[in-house]
Amino acid sequence: MTNSKPKKENPVGLIVFVVVMLIIGIGLLIIFREPPELPHGSDQPTKTYFTYPTYYKEYVMKYSEEFDIDPCYIFAVIRTESSFVEDAESNVGARGLMQIMPDAFDWIQFKLGGDDGLTFDDMYKAEYNIRYGTYMLSYLYEDFGSYELASAAYHQGMNAVQKWIDDGTIDPNHFNIDEGIDTMPSDLTKDYIYKVVRSYRKYKELPELKGGN
Repeated sequence: MTNSKPKKENPVGLIVFVVVMLIIGIGLLIIFREPPELPHGSDQPTKTYFTYPTYYKEYVMKYSEEFDIDPCYIFAVIRTESSFVEDAESNVGARGLMQIMPDAFDWIQFKLGGDDGLTFDDMYKAEYNIRYGTYMLSYLYEDFGSYELASAAYHQGMNAVQKWIDDGTIDPNHFNIDEGIDTMPSDLTKDYIYKVVRSYRKYKELPELKGGN
């Protein structure tokens, strides 16, 4: 009788088995993990795949009505500025959901009466930040007459946009993301306008926001 040698294990097969089990484990972890918490003040379901969220809807609707501007536009700016991160801060010191700068804070506070007792630190709080940012966008929209130019002024500053209009660099009557936007001298601001207005158009399609201005 011939002695049989013990069968050697196939290392390649073992590696494949381990990799498959890891993939299955990761898949189960993704499926059954706890859903992320929503931002404070949100009334939306926890759907991480929802591309155009309406977090802080209570505040956006309240102040867009008070300052007479389309809430879809406010959501679009928040989405572009901070992706709905309440305590966001930029490397140049802009704060909160709508990325309010210190000088903009002082200007808005003065325009609103200057007696609300808020400090710049309060721009980390959703309601105050949305109130201030919505007022400023409403002012810019009334002043410049379009969401494209209001967005440009919010990003680049009122004086810069007014200068471009005054010297003929851009024509306010023929300036939108479909016409004339290539005359915008700042590529960063042009990109910002595209992002805001395209988001605005998406928000206009949401059933819960139908009937905006």
